[in-house]
Amino acid sequence: MLSCNLDFEPRSVWLRTTPGAAALAQPYRCTEAGLFYGNAHFSTARSEKNSFLLFFTLRGAGLIEQGDTTVLLPPGQALLLNCRQPQSYCTAPEASCWHHYWAHIDGSGVQAIEPVLNPLHITAVPLSALTAREPFEQLLACIPTETMPSILRQGLAIHTLLSAMAVQTLENDTAASNRALVQRAAEHIRTYYDEPLALDDLVSAAHISKSYFLRLFRQYIGTTPYNFLLRCRITRAKELLVTTDLPVGEIARRTGFVNEANFSTRFSAMAAQSPLQYRKAARRAP
Repeated sequence: MLSCNLDFEPRSVWLRTTPGAAALAQPYRCTEAGLFYGNAHFSTARSEKNSFLLFFTLRGAGLIEQGDTTVLLPPGQALLLNCRQPQSYCTAPEASCWHHYWAHIDGSGVQAIEPVLNPLHITAVPLSALTAREPFEQLLACIPTETMPSILRQGLAIHTLLSAMAVQTLENDTAASNRALVQRAAEHIRTYYDEPLALDDLVSAAHISKSYFLRLFRQYIGTTPYNFLLRCRITRAKELLVTTDLPVGEIARRTGFVNEANFSTRFSAMAAQSPLQYRKAARRAP
């Protein structure tokens, strides 16, 4: 379901494209983008759309709502919205206009960075106009051409915007305590990777709820504590396979796996080859 009041100035820009196979294979792609000079009564509400929506305000202010969260988006603020959930956005009631860039984007890269930008709910991110204008203008310039170079430039523009937002999110002062908390947990896993580790123990040390801890860990590390533990164990196992002649079963024991079979299964899934295949290939390498 979609309802809208397209109260914007005629100079506004709205471009669309239909991604082909090459674009769909990219980690970042754009299907629509624009520069809207929204007036006081501009608004949109929809139940769902199979994409993400990226905003950046130039002048005035927008008001974005999703679930129980309402975010004011003044000049110099960006926001990534997952349109697969009901949402609405409009010119903020106290503003006379909302001049903003926007782009419907998707791809594995966008999906991976969304938990970083919105770990609990949609969140505005400060972004300078100098940082935002060029990549948005590049998107608008590339959409009409639909060539392979333009597809790659679109992906680079989206990556530039989202990366700048993610760095700003992860390095701001209010996030410092959360970042330190997750870093301590990650360092504990790196140090005691070869011992039995329980999520409840990590959560207890952090003094926060399990769900919040998992969201923060994924935001800062990019994966779950368990998968991070597996990565630490497999990385150490690779070192032992190359630098020692220890049997596979002994390496499994030294890296915290319950038995050789479990180790081999996990190693093969993460390294795309068995432990012995990895050892042979690594020792042949110059």
